[in-house]
Amino acid sequence: MNFSEQHCDPCQSGLGLLTQDDLYEYMKVINAGWQISDDGLIISRNFGFKNFAKTMFFINALANLADQQGHHPDVCFGYNYARVSFTTHEAKGLTRNDFICAKAVDELTVASRA
Repeated sequence: MNFSEQHCDPCQSGLGLLTQDDLYEYMKVINAGWQISDDGLIISRNFGFKNFAKTMFFINALANLADQQGHHPDVCFGYNYARVSFTTHEAKGLTRNDFICAKAVDELTVASRA
């Protein structure tokens, strides 16, 4: 599974929810900081930053990435932190799109620290 080279499918294409086996396998591909909600419908990750400017740099880069993918996270942020959560609202749970975007965010954070 190489999510790095994949792009999100349009939600209108009837994306199916992932099975428990899929979730287990997909979680291995993304950063260990991502966690699945207790109900299995959302993946989230917390990020820490040195200051507000670095937080906003990340938020803006994340917004650009989400627009490119056509799949948008829920985000909560403050002075030196951000919490990013993915779910496919239309499917009412987790789909392949959520993991494609999570992997892209992982790569975004690695690139921003280089």
